Amino acid sequence: MFFDETKVRSLLRMEDLIPAMADAMRDLSAGKVEQPVRLVLPVAEHKGFFGVMPAFGGGALGAKLVTFYPNNEGIPTHHAMIMLFRPETGAPLVTMDGRLITEMRTAAVSAVATGLLARRESGVLAILGSGVQAQSHLEALRIVRQFREVRVWSPRRGRAFAEKFGVTAAATAEEAVRGADVVVVATSATSPILQGEWVLPGAHINAVGATRPNWRELDDSLLVRAKLYVESREAAGKESGDVIAAGKIFAELGEVIAGAKAGRETDDEITLYKSVGVAIEDVATAALVYERALA
Repeated sequence: MFFDETKVRSLLRMEDLIPAMADAMRDLSAGKVEQPVRLVLPVAEHKGFFGVMPAFGGGALGAKLVTFYPNNEGIPTHHAMIMLFRPETGAPLVTMDGRLITEMRTAAVSAVATGLLARRESGVLAILGSGVQAQSHLEALRIVRQFREVRVWSPRRGRAFAEKFGVTAAATAEEAVRGADVVVVATSATSPILQGEWVLPGAHINAVGATRPNWRELDDSLLVRAKLYVESREAAGKESGDVIAAGKIFAELGEVIAGAKAGRETDDEITLYKSVGVAIEDVATAALVYERALA
């Protein structure tokens, strides 16, 4: 059985995915998920990467095969396939296109983090980037917070994105970020693009790019000021250059959901969720799609 992207899109709703990702994060931190750190094979000749991401948890068994080619033009930078297997026997259940799942689950986990960590009265959202993650984050974060203003900055397509989605185009990244209550960093940057001096006390940041140990998207001053949250200590500590530079992680999201670690404690602290993307997110999302298909 194969679900193409059109089929996946018809079955997957962000409103359902956000609580499913919260459950997956809780189970991961509780030790109820088997999941190795992703294996990444560089495709140096073509400046790409090939990843293998298996997981078992929440009654779902599967794996994602994903490619990441950050220099792609005119086609997505990410392509993926996800396979699910019957946990009881190992028999194959379904294969589905994973590009949209990757896009949506990333934003859904950021929405979980924003719901946990951003101030309730957050009114201004800044998005750095104008690709599929910018679009998906705009949808997801609007579910968990009511924004009166959304600003977007991108070096190439920021104005077109702003016109398409009815938001404000900023002339610079600094202009977008200053005064924002929630910031999304969703670019292909490999060196710091968000400067800590721009960030409002009390802001929450979702940083979802730079998922290689030698890549950065956040500067040192921000890492010093922010309280850092991740999906998985093990994965983030090995894969994220920003987390490695920070040198310490306050908590996993799942620990906050379970009440084992604190979320936001003061109105002035800066909270930072740094995503690397982990396999249980993909497998749990694929399982949700499969369940909807059978309903």
